[in-house]
Amino acid sequence: MCGVFGIYDPPGDHDRDVARLTYFGLYALQHRGQESAGIAVSDGTRVMAMKDMGLVSQVFDEPRLSGLSGHMAIGHARYSTTGSTVWQNAQPIVRHSQHGAIALGHNGNLTNTSELRSELRERRVRLESTSDTEVIAALIAQHPSDDLADAVADTMADVEGAFAAVVLSERALAGFRDPDGIRPLVVGRLDDAWVLASESCALDLIGARLERELRPGELVVIDEQGARFRQAVDRNGGSLCIFEFIYFARPDSTMEGEALHDARRRMGARLAEEAPAEADVVIGVPDSGTPAAVGYAGRSGIPYGEGLVKNRYVGRTFIQPDQGLRDRGVKLKFNALRTVLEGRRVVVVDDTIVRGSTTRQLVQLLFEAGATEVHLRVSAPPIVSPCFYGIDMADQGQLIAAGRSIEEVRQRLGATSLSYLSLEGLTDATNRPAGSFCRACLTGEYPTEIPTDLRLSKLRFEAHPVEAG
Repeated sequence: MCGVFGIYDPPGDHDRDVARLTYFGLYALQHRGQESAGIAVSDGTRVMAMKDMGLVSQVFDEPRLSGLSGHMAIGHARYSTTGSTVWQNAQPIVRHSQHGAIALGHNGNLTNTSELRSELRERRVRLESTSDTEVIAALIAQHPSDDLADAVADTMADVEGAFAAVVLSERALAGFRDPDGIRPLVVGRLDDAWVLASESCALDLIGARLERELRPGELVVIDEQGARFRQAVDRNGGSLCIFEFIYFARPDSTMEGEALHDARRRMGARLAEEAPAEADVVIGVPDSGTPAAVGYAGRSGIPYGEGLVKNRYVGRTFIQPDQGLRDRGVKLKFNALRTVLEGRRVVVVDDTIVRGSTTRQLVQLLFEAGATEVHLRVSAPPIVSPCFYGIDMADQGQLIAAGRSIEEVRQRLGATSLSYLSLEGLTDATNRPAGSFCRACLTGEYPTEIPTDLRLSKLRFEAHPVEAG
């Protein structure tokens, strides 16, 4: 997950408030990470960064934004996958070198972090965090060249795994993407300013237009001479994370030339063909299951209804509920509409089931609201393998579908029936060839080699793991 944003506004008579634009860009990307947020700016002579724990709106206010002046900036909204939820791991990460300072924001997960950390320790390079992002930043900062493009390109050749990142030096902004293209990064224009973002919805919010997606293995460096694109490392085809299409990205974003809301509706329509149900109403699990539910209803002819109301003010919180609320934690996010559900056979469409604990509570909630039958339909295939590329997914032993039949999963969830979208149906709904996606969590086939140590906890670099808070 994680959201990254960057903007370069050429100095001139109509300077933009790049920190404020970055704030709003991150606001649009808040769904990609809610643990911490940060912004770094440069005025051409120095890099200044500010970051803290919490949501973008909790970290930044008017006084803080007004203190970040410059003509280029990067921002980051974090969802941890390597390193615990503490301030030291918040981004952008700032590193200093003989050539000046750099700030880096990263979306993804490296697969050779252990090896790189050992190499940096041998070179007596001090690391102050436990995130793999600092490893990338340290490699760039330690590069002998003062040319940002060369430093980033050589670093891209050294790191392995999934990465889409933005880098800020005192004089330039850069963005780069891993050779498999697992994590997304788009390029936009706001008049004469250049903008980088994880998703196109961030461009929409600030009034920028989408130019194109950065290609796998591509690097762009933007400075007073303009934008220079470079194929820094050979691309390995393309393996965009299929979960971007299923769930992660906002439905109003476009990826691979496809509008994601339309793709998710097609997933639901295909699911209705593959797994019909005799029912009275179709509902979605808001918000991520809604487009597929609309598609399912349209294709099946069963009326669509809003049977679940989501509390949209429940964000990431470090205040834990007491045990009674924890046991029924789904009610913190959802409440059922009895008038829609009572006495009816219900099809409930969700995008995925991971551990199954929330889904089990959700099924129970629908029955308690008077549903006579609950037919669970999932607009993705079963998740059978963990992700090592930047999704904080459960270990295989915690994945409810791993090693179990669909009937066994149904019994655990308590649903009347359960069906998943087929892998073929999912791929067809994207309008993209199967080879353009990483589908490892659904197939167990990874586009890169996964070292043994990476199969350990995401907190593998913590001497004493720190709890979130």
